[in-house]
This record gives sequence, C-alpha cells and structure tokens, in this order.
Amino acid sequence: MTVEDASDLLGQAVRLHQQGRLEQAQALYRRVLDLDPRQFDALHLLGVIERQRGHPGRAVELIEEALRIDPQQARAHCNLGAALQDLGRTDAALASYEAALRLDPGYALAWDNRGNTLRRLGRLADALDSYERALGIAPALADAWCHRAIALHDLGRHADAAASAEQALAMRPAYADAFVALGHALQALDHHADSVDAYDSALALAPRADTWCARGAALKKSGDLAGALHSYEQALAVRPDYALAEHYRANTLRGLGRRDAAVASYRRALDLGADADEIRFSLAALGEAEQPDAAPADYVKHLFDQYAGRFDHHLVDVLGYRTPALLDALLRPHLAAPPVPAALDLGCGTGLCATFLRPLARHVTGVDLSQRMLDKAAELDLYDDLACADIVDWLAERPASCDLAVAADVLVYLGDLSPLFARVRRALHAGGLFALSCEALDEDDRGYALQPSNRFAHALGYVQTTAQAAGFDIVAAERVVLRQDHGRDIAGHLVLLRAA
Repeated sequence: MTVEDASDLLGQAVRLHQQGRLEQAQALYRRVLDLDPRQFDALHLLGVIERQRGHPGRAVELIEEALRIDPQQARAHCNLGAALQDLGRTDAALASYEAALRLDPGYALAWDNRGNTLRRLGRLADALDSYERALGIAPALADAWCHRAIALHDLGRHADAAASAEQALAMRPAYADAFVALGHALQALDHHADSVDAYDSALALAPRADTWCARGAALKKSGDLAGALHSYEQALAVRPDYALAEHYRANTLRGLGRRDAAVASYRRALDLGADADEIRFSLAALGEAEQPDAAPADYVKHLFDQYAGRFDHHLVDVLGYRTPALLDALLRPHLAAPPVPAALDLGCGTGLCATFLRPLARHVTGVDLSQRMLDKAAELDLYDDLACADIVDWLAERPASCDLAVAADVLVYLGDLSPLFARVRRALHAGGLFALSCEALDEDDRGYALQPSNRFAHALGYVQTTAQAAGFDIVAAERVVLRQDHGRDIAGHLVLLRAA
C-alpha cells in the first residue's frame, strides 16, 4: 500500500471521527500507523479518540508520542492538556495548555481550557483572565462564557456570574452546564424560584444527580421541604451512592419532623462517606451520638456562607432577634468613659453589633469563620479590621490587645466554654469587659447540652463558674427572650464579665 493510500485512509478516518463513528475511525487510524508508524495526525487523533472513549492514560501516551515527532503542534498540546486534566495531573495539564498558547496565542479553546485548570488550582482571578482572553479572541465561544460564570460565582460575584451564564445560553440555548451555572448564581442571590427554573431547564437536557441536588438546596432554602426531599431522592435515583444528596435528604427529613427516617438517612450518608463530623454532630443533636464539645468549624462556616445573603432579614424580621440591642443596654451602664481604645466583635457575622459598638471604641475588629458574612459586614464601613478565622485560634495570637469584647449568638456553637473564656481573658486588659449571650438550659450535671436545633444551650451556673475559673468577675446577668423559633420564645442569658 502506498503513501497515497495511507493519506486516503487518514482522510476517511478523519471523516468518520467527525461523524462520531469512533470505533471505525480508530480502526482506520491504526491501519495508517501500520503503514507509517510515525504519522503524526494518526497518532494524535487516535489519542483524542482514546480520551473520548474514557482512556486518558492511553491518550497521553499516544499524544506524547505524536509530539515527539512534531512538537510544534498547538492543538496536540491542548488535547494532551485535556487528557492530563482527566488524570488529575493538573500542573502538567497547565503546562501543556501554556505550551499550546506559546505556539498559537490566538487559540481561544486553549485559553478556555487553561482557565479551567487554573480554576481547579484555586487561582480564580487568573482563571477569569484566561476566560476573558478566550472571549477576546472568540466572543461567541459559549463554553468560555459558561466557565467564566463558574469562576465569577466562586469569586462571590453572583450577579456577574448570572449575566455570564445568560451570555452562554444566548450563544447555545440548549446548554445544560450553562443552565446549572445560572441556577447556582441565582440561588446565591436568593432568587430561589428562578434558580429552580434554571435547574429544571438543565435537567430537561441532562438529568444529572448533582443538578437534582442543587435544585433540592434551592427548594429547601425557599421553604419547600417536600419539593427539596423529592429532588434529593431523584438525585439518589440517578446516583445511589451520592453521599451529599443523602446527607441533605437527612437534613430535610429532619426539618419535616420525620426523626426516625432522618436518623436512618444520616447513618446511610455516613456509610457512603459524607462528612463524618457534621453527621455525628447532627446525630448527637437527635440524641443518637455522643455529645461533642463544639459544632464542627466547617459546619458553621458552610452554614453561614449559605445564610449570608438573607441573614439579617431572617434573623431580625422573621425570628425577632434582638440580642445586639439587649447586650448594648446591659453593657453601657458599666463602661466607664467610652470610647475605649479597642473592641472585638467575636463571631461578628454581618455586623449586627457594629452599630452599637462603633461609638464605644476607637478601633473595632470583627472576627468570623464565614468570609461571606464578613463581606456583608464590610459593606457597613463600621469596622476598622475584619478577620476570617476561628475566634479561639485567632485570640491566641492577641494577648492584652483590647478593652471590650462582645459575643452575640456565638456560644450556641460552643459547648465547652473554657477555651473561649481563657482566650478572651488573656486578650483583655485588666478591667476589660466581656458581654455575651447564650441560650438558656436548666441546670444539669454537665452545664451545657446540644439541642435538636443543632445549637448548644448553657446553664447560667455553668457560665458563671467557667468565667470565674478563667479569671473573670461576674458584673451582671439577665434572663431574656433572645428570639422566636416557629412562634416559640427562645430563652437565653445575657452575661457581663470583667477581667479581674
């Protein structure tokens, strides 16, 4: 068979490949290689087919062999990067995309793929720049608009993310991933009905388990627990071993008051590999596991990252939360000659205490685990500093640094108060004040208990004894109603301590 015959076979193989007839194309590429083992296109495109058929390791071998023959082919470097990314070799994938772009700086798909790899590496700003380079070359590249939406969402720019997803859909109306990206952005903006519509559009095109799960989350946030449960069960029908969907299903069953079903679902989620700390915490709140000393940090962070957009409205308008005003009234009569030099707002959230703290101190620092809550707090322009950190760990580095500390609705995520009280005492100057709230527990042997709400309640005697052991004097204590929960008063304690 002649070289012309091999060239004809290659042309036939490419046409079959373009038609999606992978098996027949693969056979012809191999016949070409039997005639000419160093035929670049046959090696390269055979590698592309191997990746398409789910064999990225073999794809890498073939494309690397092709590039040893001709290393100046940008598209082969780009396809090698895609196969390396499939294998989880993210740094090597990035190097391949950058090799492609050195050869062809106008290669929009390589810029887009490079952005995806940078996003997986956590380099979101660089990823966004890469997508925008792709769009500067090919403004109608729907994939780049969609991937840009994902990066913007991860950067917290949710309105921009929604607009970018809509651009992707303008270019490609039947684009499931773009509908999902739009749903995620709308959900983050608390446009839950619209986000569900976006997920429904995605599911009509591609009924994926993760899309059902995201739809369930949007419905749960909107208060439609029955709809959320249906979505999680649909996710599990598609992927029975989907640990996150089972975990969320358990949370929803619990919200519906189906305790025994929730316990069984939590245990199944645990068996599937869901977050063990969070699930054991939930089981403990239901009396089905040993009580922990604190809520898992990741649980608290995730809870408030999701809650940030609607936190103030829900807490103040729906739950009747008034702890900041109550702490202000408790504290002011005992604070001599304000403003003090420095105050700490521990677990500051969106800054509900900032309004009363700002006149009381020349320098106010807020600390919280949730960056999204801190982003909301920053919009008030009432804090001098904001720190995203675990408050107990953060305080360890700041001895004798402040004159006033406040912890409003923070102790509900801590059972054992000894570590916090010790660190706050060390951070305060002698005579400094610490004002706090906690949910009330009738006296018991341990002094605190995890409630079915996933929040700790504390006995006043335990709070006072622990504070005195840490080096505080008790200045004042009051029993109050902190908020409402389903029309029921939630009783709590306000306590004011002075560093001895």
